[in-house]
Amino acid sequence: MSRSSSVPQKANILLVDDRDENLTALEAILTSLDQNLVRADSGEAALKALLEDEFAVILLDVVMPGMDGFETAAHIKQREKTKDVPIIFLTGAGIDRHQVFRGYASRAIDYLTKPFDPWVLRSKVEVFVELYHTKQRLHEQSRMLQRALTDETGDPAGPVAARLARQVTDVNANLTLVRDLVVHDSDTDARTVEAVRELDSSVAKLTALVDAIHGPA
Repeated sequence: MSRSSSVPQKANILLVDDRDENLTALEAILTSLDQNLVRADSGEAALKALLEDEFAVILLDVVMPGMDGFETAAHIKQREKTKDVPIIFLTGAGIDRHQVFRGYASRAIDYLTKPFDPWVLRSKVEVFVELYHTKQRLHEQSRMLQRALTDETGDPAGPVAARLARQVTDVNANLTLVRDLVVHDSDTDARTVEAVRELDSSVAKLTALVDAIHGPA
């Protein structure tokens, strides 16, 4: 997968399953994405990992002893720090309407049954990783814009603003990649598409602000 000129820090991907062989299989599928794959063998372990690190996406097995996937997701979505982290439910059980309702009531992003197509899973995770990187860049550009507007020199078009303009171009390039991934994935969930649209709108607003203080990037 092509990258923009500014290489992002690797994203953390949380893999939650009580069976070691399933975690190993997930790692084999996702290793080509070259991100940090973090294991958790229970819902409790997943919640602990989420306290310690920031994650781009969570792959969460539904059927686990003790705290199941839906209960784990409910706890994740109740926490301010983790409520917006996308979740992909994984289960070997047949999907029924009750399970789907519980999953989406927990604000999960997607739902796959085992055995799943490795390519489909990897593609979905790739979209969320790219969204995560784009959001991280967007946050950085927002901080830089704040600095530019409060520059002690009184020159909003100074070095900080110039760097900001270059990096906004980088963010837009990365967002284009995310759009392409979503467009070419016929299985993309409607909520994922909506997340991309919201991010697109935020980037457009930031770009307009940068253009106003520095000129087109």
